[in-house]
Amino acid sequence: MTKLHAFNDLLEHNNKDDCWLLISGKVYDVTSFLDDHPGGDEVLLTATGKDATDDFEDVGHSDDAREMLKKYFIGEIDSSTIPAERKHTPPPSTTQSAGVQASGNSWKILQFLLPLLILVAALTFRSFYQKE
Repeated sequence: MTKLHAFNDLLEHNNKDDCWLLISGKVYDVTSFLDDHPGGDEVLLTATGKDATDDFEDVGHSDDAREMLKKYFIGEIDSSTIPAERKHTPPPSTTQSAGVQASGNSWKILQFLLPLLILVAALTFRSFYQKE
């Protein structure tokens, strides 16, 4: 027999030490997987306290990832406890993760600009020495 969890139970399991996710009506305790998740623990933590089905499906997880979910399955959600419409408030993030996000954006910009600058330098160098 599958254990039924109330939606309010999900709200209590929304941190790095105790993280549950609701995906397709099933409840998963992914606490032990947080450090191993390829997208980082923050991705999972922001999906707590709500139905994370769309978040999971939008990423396009592999069959292996779907198979891996079975290991973390702890029960199903009691559908009568799901609020009709609930505004999701993500768990508070630390200032450190905000700094990581900012440096992540800087890295993306650098990944774009660095090859562009190398190309411009190479073309300038080539045209300068072709004139002589």
